[in-house]
Amino acid sequence: MQAIIIGAGRGARLMPTTADAPKCFAEVRGRRILDWTLAAFRSAGIDRIAFIGGYQIDKVRQQYPELALRHNANWQQNNILASLFCAEDLMNGPFICAYSDILFTPAVVARVLASDADMALVVDTAWDERYRQRTEHPPDDAEKVTVADGLVTRIHRAIPPADAHGEYIGVARFSATGAARLRKHYRRCREQFAGQPFREAATFERAYLIHLFQEMIEAGEQFAHVDTPGEYIEIDTQQDFDYARANWK
Repeated sequence: MQAIIIGAGRGARLMPTTADAPKCFAEVRGRRILDWTLAAFRSAGIDRIAFIGGYQIDKVRQQYPELALRHNANWQQNNILASLFCAEDLMNGPFICAYSDILFTPAVVARVLASDADMALVVDTAWDERYRQRTEHPPDDAEKVTVADGLVTRIHRAIPPADAHGEYIGVARFSATGAARLRKHYRRCREQFAGQPFREAATFERAYLIHLFQEMIEAGEQFAHVDTPGEYIEIDTQQDFDYARANWK
């Protein structure tokens, strides 16, 4: 199993912590966010791990020589979707991907690896409890999902909180078949929308990963949801960072 960590962006909302280091270098309980991520993957026996970098990539290269690096040289002009596909050459088989600014437990990894779905998204079903304390990152920013019969029916920030089953945490797993479907839809959308608006994004290059997921759902693809009641913290703002340092275990 291949793991891919998406970490090209600067994380401007976490300044000054990210003034001279990648966002995933922020320390929680004496370990960097990246170290927690690597530990969660390795606990499941995943040792083929790639990191997609951009901002301050040389520091990742110097301090984590064991990682396969992919460089998003245009990180300032694109977004998470384009960033992930800087590692398209690693998607010929099954893989698991994760945002680089999240904390999640080894149990979360074990749970999603146990899914027999070709495409599975990890969803925090206790998300609303966490958002009661996130005044700098309101529920409108959450990548919320609705579900039915074990499948994700919609993934969108505009889903009313009362209708949401949970929040996509940024961890997804694809079988070899699922990875091929993901690549197929990405290429189709890139060819059709390059340089043009794509869903809510100003251009296809500025799209988020969830934009492609929703596009695929509407095209008839099936994403399973793997639920976790917490065991996850996103670190997007200084408020999130303070919360994680006080509460992550």
